[in-house]
Amino acid sequence: MSTTVLAAGDHFVLPRLLGDAVRSATADSGPVDVRELTLPWPHTPFGPVGEVVEASGTEDELIAALQGAQVCVTQMAPLTERVLAHCPDLKLMCVSRGGPVNANLAAATRHGVAVCYAPGRNAVATAEHTLTLLLAAARGVGDTHTDLRHGVWRGDYYDYDNCGIEIEGATVGLVGYGAIGSRVAKVLAAMGARVLVHDPYVRPEQLAGVAEQVDLDTLLTRSRIVSLHARVTDETTGMIGAQQIARMPRGSVLVNCARGALLDYEAVCDALDAGQLAGAAFDVYPQEPVPTDSRLLKTPGIVMTPHIAGGSQEVAHKAARIVAGEVGRFLRGEPLAHCANPEVLAARA
Repeated sequence: MSTTVLAAGDHFVLPRLLGDAVRSATADSGPVDVRELTLPWPHTPFGPVGEVVEASGTEDELIAALQGAQVCVTQMAPLTERVLAHCPDLKLMCVSRGGPVNANLAAATRHGVAVCYAPGRNAVATAEHTLTLLLAAARGVGDTHTDLRHGVWRGDYYDYDNCGIEIEGATVGLVGYGAIGSRVAKVLAAMGARVLVHDPYVRPEQLAGVAEQVDLDTLLTRSRIVSLHARVTDETTGMIGAQQIARMPRGSVLVNCARGALLDYEAVCDALDAGQLAGAAFDVYPQEPVPTDSRLLKTPGIVMTPHIAGGSQEVAHKAARIVAGEVGRFLRGEPLAHCANPEVLAARA
């Protein structure tokens, strides 16, 4: 009997990449029929769909595409209570992201649908992008680039007070030491930086020869550059605000390629205007897209990219391979590697 798989891709993780990866991963698992659906992200920003966040497309189009399908592989499709209620054949949803934020896990569990995800798929890309922005902010690349694009050659950027700072010999603080932060730390250490880490979950052996574990206050007071790599929780939401920025050495640099909710961006703009911060670099924001009247668009010293740190062609291929591997394991009756609601599997056993 053939298994029907819906490859609900988008313009980044393409449906054909998902489909090809599924066919390859299930070559020894019996006949598989792959359907394709293209969701509008990133041409249309993701957002809430039903009760889930950061999803793309509509419940109606997903319901129609999932009829008769047992498996869905996707990056952004919304797995909501309504979708689950109208797709009784669905048994497995594989989300090619670091977490299944577009899936209602409680509803999926009630409906007996296992939900998998793809941790670490974009760790390399995000770490490289973080380093790009960090270096650009440290050397004032954003403002100098803008001036040159407008035909303005400003020699005063060579003034002592306007010069950037080097990584070699600098103290850099990383808030979070997961798959991304640890990669950033190794590169910075190789460049000659003294790397400090604040992460309550890190083990000492993970830092050996690379970084020093400190509390957040120590990290802020000692670091000329601070980069955020923490997950958003109740404890970390708004963890860096005016008081924390004031503890940093005057003329410091702040970088956030993690989540906008970690940081008070108004406080950042105030600190840049006052000279407490010399530069900042962001790939994530409290509201996306950034509103046209945002201070972030007017405050000097900021380097910005539109939430693309995790975007590379390699990431799209990795994401497809990870979720396709889960489909292969599912069809062969093997344990799933990254299941967010394993109680579903226990109930089936």
